[in-house]
Amino acid sequence: MSLDAEFATVDLVLDSKAETLGVDAFALSLIKAEKQARRLLTYLVYQHRWCTPKIIPELKTALESSTRVYFAGVLRGWNALYPCSVESFIGADYARLKARLDEAKGYRDKIFHGQLTSKGLSRAQLVSLAKDIRAWCEAFGNGAHAAVGYDGCGRDSFRKARNAAALCATYKEQMAGPADYRAFIHKHMEH
Repeated sequence: MSLDAEFATVDLVLDSKAETLGVDAFALSLIKAEKQARRLLTYLVYQHRWCTPKIIPELKTALESSTRVYFAGVLRGWNALYPCSVESFIGADYARLKARLDEAKGYRDKIFHGQLTSKGLSRAQLVSLAKDIRAWCEAFGNGAHAAVGYDGCGRDSFRKARNAAALCATYKEQMAGPADYRAFIHKHMEH
């Protein structure tokens, strides 16, 4: 699946005449960014030799059971595991796009809880945020695809790379099994 396919629903919303197209496109875009980051991290973890289809439920449970892992934690997890940082993949626009994602998260938390943002965000501002979130996803996905062979947009992140052993050999931290993965989550991803 490509980034364009992943964001097809966002494009449909943006092309609609719906009164809520700004907030809807914004919310969907942020969800997609968070999902992409999670998929990219689980893809990295799954490259370990001990990861097999049989272990997938345990891998999912390890991440699901941690109630203190959010988007920033998943990015910290990537940075703790892979030698090239998220920032290096995003490139020169990292600081601006990261600030926009942080801003978006604050708005999302308010909007999802039915509160006002105190900013009185216009449709144009929300659409602008959605476009910046997509730009982040595109840069992260392109960089990750070039480096590890996966952009985070494919539905199945629990699959082996052709060069899984070589990829794992580059990791900054090795995991010997599910217990190590749970410890990694606790150490690097929970806040």
